[in-house]
Order: sequence, then C-alpha cells, then structure tokens
Amino acid sequence: MSALETMGAPVLHLVREIRDLFAMLARTVVLSIRGRRDRRTIVEQAYQMGNRSVFFVSVTMGFIGTIMVFQAGLQALKIVPELSMLGATFAELLVRDLAASIGAMMLATRVGAGIAAEIGSMVVTEQVDAMRMCAADPIEYLVVPRFLASVLMTFCLLIWAAVVAFGAGMVTANVVFEVNYATFANFSMVDAGDVIVGLTKMLAYGAAIPIVSARCGLTTFGGSEGVGWATTNAVVQSSLAVIVLNFVISSVGFLLFPG
Repeated sequence: MSALETMGAPVLHLVREIRDLFAMLARTVVLSIRGRRDRRTIVEQAYQMGNRSVFFVSVTMGFIGTIMVFQAGLQALKIVPELSMLGATFAELLVRDLAASIGAMMLATRVGAGIAAEIGSMVVTEQVDAMRMCAADPIEYLVVPRFLASVLMTFCLLIWAAVVAFGAGMVTANVVFEVNYATFANFSMVDAGDVIVGLTKMLAYGAAIPIVSARCGLTTFGGSEGVGWATTNAVVQSSLAVIVLNFVISSVGFLLFPG
C-alpha cells in the first residue's frame, strides 16, 4: 500500500461514517414523521434518559456554575473594583453556549453509552437479526423511540441545567463576593440571538447523541468485548459530535446574530 493510500484511508473511512450518519438521521426523521410511534416505548426511553439524568446533570452544572462565577469574579476584580455586571455576562455565556454544550457533553456520556450498550447487546445476541427476519425495521423499532425521547428530554434537561448553573453562580457571587441577588440576576446582555442560538444547540445535540450512539450499537460485532468497544465509541463520537455542532452553530449564530 502506498503512502498516499495509507494517508487517505482514514479520510475515506471518516467520509463514509459521516455519510452513513446523515443517511441514518434522514431515515430516522422520516420514520418519526410517517412511521409508527410506540408511545409506551418513547415514554420509557424518556424516563430512562430524563428522570435518571436529572441528579447527574444538576450536580455537574451546579459545580460548573460555582467554578465559573468564582474564577470570573477573581479575574474581574483584578481589572475593575466592582462586580455589578458579573451576573449579566455569566447569563449571556450560559444561555448562548455553556449550558447547552457542557450539559450535552454530560448527557453524551450517560445517554450515549446506554443506547450503544442496549442496542449493541441486542446485536450480539442476534435479536436485531431476528427483527429483520420478521420484516421489522431496527431503525423504526429501536432508533426512532430513542431519537424522539432524546430530543424532548435533552431539550428539557439542558434548560434545567442552565437554571441550576445560574442559581449556583448566584449563590457563589453572594457568598464569596457579596454581590446582591437582585444585582446578579441581570439579563440585560441576553438578547433574542443568544436565546435562538442556545435553543438550536439543545435541539441539535438532542438529535445527534442518539443517532451517533445507535449507529455504534448497530455496528457492534464480537460479543461482549464488541459491546464494550461500541459503548466507548459512542461516548467518544457523541462528545465529538457535540463539539463539531457547537462550532458550526456558534459560527452561523455569530454571523446571523453578531451582537
């Protein structure tokens, strides 16, 4: 194999993976609109993804809000003697990027791993092959319920993550820097563009995590060891998808809403 072929093979593999992911996303969206909807399975998946992630997301975002405000306050005091705009700047950062991106990274580790492990186990035990023999589409029966549940619950959880992080930051600012609660609760720097960009990221992450994770699960092979690899790949690739989407949406958002 030549050096050019050696260098190009990973690129071609990445292109094929991206093509397959977009094809799977398109098919899932079409089936979500026109296909059957098993409401019971969707509710069960929503419970698994949402209710059981609330504590994890709350604790993580609470610490993130505390650390961010503490560090920002220390840095700001080196430049200006007062912190009246600390809450306003933190709120803008939180709404436009921080809550959605960090919260989604947390969900990618828990929700993504769960989806890949569950579907991967069904693949290695030949349950997915049995579904195909019965003319049942694995994407319709396995991916669509998880996709719909993830879009809904990720959106709700990330809004909750923003509330928790802001509350933790508010308490930190009051206890450490003696910033009044009313002064910190300043949303004057948050405009419509920040809200639109933040909500768009929440929806995009909620759609990307189950698609990437389900793809890892459906391509599992090699028994229990393969399930382990699929789970690890799901976490890594879901996190990478969040970062790439963050870059794309932030860039477009900056062009459309530069303020």
